[in-house]
Parts: sequence; C-alpha cells; structure tokens
Amino acid sequence: MLANLRRSSVPEIRQVLELIDQFFGQNSWWLICDVSTESCPSVTLRVVDLKEQSAPTLAQKLGDTAHVSGLAIRLARVSGAGDRLAEWLLKVAVEHGAHHYERDFDPALPPDNPAVSDEQIGVALCLGQHRYALDQLRVAAQLLSSPRVDAERLCQLAIHERVEPVLLHIAAIAEKFAPDDEPWANLRRHLRPRRVPRADALPHWTRLVSYTGISSHGGPPHTDWLRRRE
Repeated sequence: MLANLRRSSVPEIRQVLELIDQFFGQNSWWLICDVSTESCPSVTLRVVDLKEQSAPTLAQKLGDTAHVSGLAIRLARVSGAGDRLAEWLLKVAVEHGAHHYERDFDPALPPDNPAVSDEQIGVALCLGQHRYALDQLRVAAQLLSSPRVDAERLCQLAIHERVEPVLLHIAAIAEKFAPDDEPWANLRRHLRPRRVPRADALPHWTRLVSYTGISSHGGPPHTDWLRRRE
C-alpha cells in the first residue's frame, strides 16, 4: 500500500494513518517513509503488513535452505496467476482429482492450463518458498496418488526443486496404508533422501488418510489412503 503526500499538512497525514489502521488493524503494520529532496517536497508512506511478513515459509519451518524455484517462476507466468500461484495450484489440483479438499475458489483466478502437468502441480505445491500451509502438502499428496503419474518425471522434478523431504515423507506414510501404490513405491526405491532438521513440521499421517470410526453396526474403524479421483 502506498500513499504519496505532497505538501501535506499534519492533519492530512494523521487521516492517512487512521485509514491504514482501519485496513490493517492496529499494531499490525510497519510504516516506512521515503522523503524527497527539498526541490520536490513530498513523503511516500509504504505500509508493510506484519502478518504477511511474519508468516514463515515451509523451508523455514523445516530448517531448510532457501531455494529460488525456476518451476514456480515458469508456472506463475504460463498460468497467468502471478503472485497468486499457490492459490491457483490448489484450485487446479482439486479440479484434477484432489476432491477431498473441494472448496470455493476465487473466480478471478485463471483457468486450468493443460500445458501444466500433474507432476509439476504436485511438486510446485510442495515448494519451500510457499508460506507454511499444510493443506498444500495434503492436496499434493492426493493429487499425486495416481498410477497415471509419471514416477520417473516426478523424481527428477523433486530433486531439481528440492522437495525430496516432503515427497519421501508422504511416500513413507503411503507405505503403511497403500504399500503397492504408485508413484510412492517407486519414489521409495529411487529417490535419494535429503535430510532436513525439522521433519516434524510435515503432515501427520492422520491428515493424509480417510478415517472411519466404529460404525453404527459395530464394525471396526477403517483407514483408507486418500487417492486421486480419476
């Protein structure tokens, strides 16, 4: 948010600050002033939302090193989503079969792009540069839980985009509930582990399955791996 105050009076500046408080909430923003030269007296106020700035990324939660993703740059461009890439990825993943996470999405988001593969969508949802949001990883797990996913291509993308810890975490949980399912069995065999300090920040197994409690007829609880709807 920018406000340019050229030759403004103190009351005018106070009015702008009150509007900022109403918009962002009190004590939730930084104010940065850029003062011009004497020949062009003006003040530019740049507001930084502290809630956005303080939200950690997935990489930070894992204690991992920062990575600038070439995949994210390409997808933001070809999809037309720009800085709303994470929202667009969630939307198209649900449309591609991650039905457990159906919700209403902003109709202003760009439509699906057939040139973007499921492997790219799934890996992009797991990128460390995104703000920490476990739903993105859960959606990726269901989207990629399909024999139609190219396991070799997925491995290559995982290494290139440094998401091995996330995908192998999902693959290890899949082994308990769907040991023969692809592409997870292939990943366990061929994707070399890359350790991160805080793997406990990744989804608990209960968040990647459908769990049915004791039925009304007294049947035992039932746990199913969340596969993609084809």
